[in-house]
Amino acid sequence: MRLVTVSADTSPSFPKLTLSLATTKEEVREVQRLRYKVFIEAMGLSNLNNSAGLDADAFDECCDHLIVRDSKTLEVVGTYRVMGPHAARSMGNYYSEQEFDLSRLAHLRDSIAEAGRACIHPDYRSGGVIMLLWAGLAAFMRRENCQYLIGCASVSLSDGGHNAAALYHALSAENLAPSEYRVEPRLPFPIHDRDPHVKPQIPPLIRGYLRSGAWVCGDPAWDPDFHSADLFMMLPLSKLDSRYARHYLKEPVAA
Repeated sequence: MRLVTVSADTSPSFPKLTLSLATTKEEVREVQRLRYKVFIEAMGLSNLNNSAGLDADAFDECCDHLIVRDSKTLEVVGTYRVMGPHAARSMGNYYSEQEFDLSRLAHLRDSIAEAGRACIHPDYRSGGVIMLLWAGLAAFMRRENCQYLIGCASVSLSDGGHNAAALYHALSAENLAPSEYRVEPRLPFPIHDRDPHVKPQIPPLIRGYLRSGAWVCGDPAWDPDFHSADLFMMLPLSKLDSRYARHYLKEPVAA
């Protein structure tokens, strides 16, 4: 399947954007180069530096990769890695299972799609790219017949973890998943030994999930490689806010 659409931003000040799925190894490498620049170089994660300039792991071969390009330059400016139930069975697990015990979700595995490695070029963060990526996620979930979207959303620990803890404590009851959907972090991030007076700053990705109706499914996990606290997010399509449902779950962009 190849998705193709053009963003609604058609004024001269906004570039036209196209959405597709990677179909070649070179396209996957383009995605990996962008992720390297955003995740590793820009964040100063020297422990993950490599001469190839790629952010790559074993999941890349099993997953699909949503790509947003600038139609004029053809540069990859946004990406999302997506995994459906069949790919998860082939791989043996979802990426999130490296950080969380998903035992309570075992009965849902055939209807779960996982999204991760969300990445947008710094010059294209006006909103158009993420809107296209979410439209691509919706199309992918239709293709895979999935009713639940899961993924890890990261909060930087560059401030010592105070914002991550404050953010988690600030979540309202409606943001937290019911007990039957709770997961356990394999390496918990200590959320109680932090400054209680910090006002939380919500990363854009997490803000988008919460606005769409997603749950946070338990305490955050600590990812020492990416120096982040990761929240396990879950969005049942039945819970998707009606405003976002009308936008994302409209007719497929292409197939």
